[in-house]
Amino acid sequence: MVQHNCSKDGPTSQPRLRTLPPGDSQERSDSPEICHYEKSFHKHSAAPNYTHCGLFGDPHLRTFTDTFQTCKVQGAWPLIDNNYLNVQVTNTPVLPGSSATATSKLTIIFKSFQECVDQKVYQAEMDELPAAFADGSKNGGDKHGANSLKITEKVSGQHIEIQAKYIGTTIVVRQVGRYLTFAVRMPEEVVNAVEDRDSQGLYLCLRGCPLNQQIDFQTFRSAQAAEGRTQEGAQPAGPEAFTYESATAKCREKLPVEDLYFQSCVFDLLTTGDVNFMLAAYYAFEDVKMLHSNKDKLHLYERTRDLAPGNAAPSGLPRAPPALWVA
Repeated sequence: MVQHNCSKDGPTSQPRLRTLPPGDSQERSDSPEICHYEKSFHKHSAAPNYTHCGLFGDPHLRTFTDTFQTCKVQGAWPLIDNNYLNVQVTNTPVLPGSSATATSKLTIIFKSFQECVDQKVYQAEMDELPAAFADGSKNGGDKHGANSLKITEKVSGQHIEIQAKYIGTTIVVRQVGRYLTFAVRMPEEVVNAVEDRDSQGLYLCLRGCPLNQQIDFQTFRSAQAAEGRTQEGAQPAGPEAFTYESATAKCREKLPVEDLYFQSCVFDLLTTGDVNFMLAAYYAFEDVKMLHSNKDKLHLYERTRDLAPGNAAPSGLPRAPPALWVA
């Protein structure tokens, strides 16, 4: 049992309750104004412009600029790295011998901020989506504005939400099947709060995936549609084998609009055979509807692929069409 990280107490043992550190009151409501982003930073100016980033599935990335990419990015990668917080994901192969990966671990570090919050770390892994920070607390700690950072469990073991009011940020983390999804709503000012932009080359939510990590899944999809079957050798034996037709039919059950979330769903079913990836795409779009500030840009219809230096399409690949958005 030790080898497989099983508890020696057995499955009938009572869960260990984590006690909250002293001062971790959930009742404070008198946070200083500096700990409320909209009040402190924009008292005499227009409302901030909010942006969205999301990561889900095998994995598919929607950046803060509404660029949509499908990436390999196996291993640990930084999603967000700015002056206020860091987010890192770890992606692992879905099946032995498969190039398909999905997010198996997520770490979020909220940096200490003035009189608002102490540094807090949130960590989630497969089959472990805690409703508290790593120290057992559910808010920003002992400072006067601690309640400007709160974690809330929406569905036990499946869905948590973190509100960081001091930076105007909302984060949604879900476990769908075995893997994790991530979505965030953040003001542009916070997104771009980076001391050295040249060192932020792997800030995926801002810069997108490196060119050599991007997958042209639309070419893959077109090949599948033409052949009417799964690509030979692309899918190791999985829970279920999908043809292009059966994958599209399954994805339409939850995603009736054939946008990039629908196309991502089809791609993931073909490459993994795991129907939970359909739900991951569905919930990713539900999070977009909740978090994206521009309701005219919810659906994306053309995937964005970065071009090689000189604005030329990478060798052997067609030039990608521009991104299109329709309500």
